[in-house]
Amino acid sequence: MTFVVTEACIRCKYTDCVSVCPVDCFHEGPNFLVIDPDVCIDCAVCAPECPVGAIVADTDVPAGQEHFVEMNARYAAQWPVISQAREPLPDAEQWASVSSKLDHLSEPA
Repeated sequence: MTFVVTEACIRCKYTDCVSVCPVDCFHEGPNFLVIDPDVCIDCAVCAPECPVGAIVADTDVPAGQEHFVEMNARYAAQWPVISQAREPLPDAEQWASVSSKLDHLSEPA
């Protein structure tokens, strides 16, 4: 088992989870975080830290968001590690309760 960042993180990018991770398994994209499944030790300390509930066990991914398991692995291989908390995106509060945000995921060029 590993943990997965799901759609709720898109356009928010709160990093409370990063500051508690003992193994630096988070990677940062332009408006989304992912967890490297090869580095995650399944300690679960990150999940309750996420203010929007975007982090779940890979066995508990919400229906319709199963593709985030693969996305986390793929983007973790491409995006840089983030090991310290940062400010959320400027309009994070506006996006925190929005659902169906996949179309708003920014990928680096």
